[in-house]
Amino acid sequence: MALLEVREVGLRFGGVVALAGLSFDVEAGDVCALIGPNGAGKTTLFNVVSRLYEATEGTVRFDGRDLLSLAPHRIAEAGIARSFQNLALVPGLTVLENVLIGAHSRTRGGFWAAAMSVPLRAGEAALRAECLGLLERLDLAALADRPCAGMPYGTLKRIEIARGLASHPKLLMLDEPASGLTHGEVDELGATIRSLCDELELTVLLVEHHMGMVMSVSDRIVVMELGQKLAEGTPVEIQANQAVISAYLGGTPT
Repeated sequence: MALLEVREVGLRFGGVVALAGLSFDVEAGDVCALIGPNGAGKTTLFNVVSRLYEATEGTVRFDGRDLLSLAPHRIAEAGIARSFQNLALVPGLTVLENVLIGAHSRTRGGFWAAAMSVPLRAGEAALRAECLGLLERLDLAALADRPCAGMPYGTLKRIEIARGLASHPKLLMLDEPASGLTHGEVDELGATIRSLCDELELTVLLVEHHMGMVMSVSDRIVVMELGQKLAEGTPVEIQANQAVISAYLGGTPT
């Protein structure tokens, strides 16, 4: 059984079809990338899985459960975390406090207690230490006590990844994590994503326009166009798919 099963998912905004009969699986432990032109429906699919949008039709199952029956605030508890194209950090809080927000589903005190480090139980100290470890893993430890306001965009993207990891997800959904990074930083991020999957037994669903990173880190790739699946396969298969080459990648098969 796949960890995430998307079956015939459709979504309409009035007369606009955002998703149309989209189906694919994500196997546990894999990095699965969604690629396609702007407007293909990639972030819309993310919003359906994370329950920000209600699908018009179809089913989504996660770890054997009907995901679309869950309330949006139960998604983190179910084992799903995500980052956003438009950053969703709290600028006035420190880097560490923002990461602690990601762990709120694991605390008794809730969202703001996690963010403001309210000492509710002995385990809070261990939680802070764990979040500091995540910052260290993502080369952010030196920034732990600084507010997020004014930090470079690429740094903020890595903070969002740390915040997502703080919830101990089974599935981490990353929406354009390489945006704003230099070429060297993109390569480093790709290596980090692969190592995190191995170390944490993590599954990743990735939306990314940086094709070098997509091809280097992905086990499977789903190509979308106009809300539909154009192709699916391994990076080698996608690079040789004439329909994908014509519609998106450009050039000729290798």
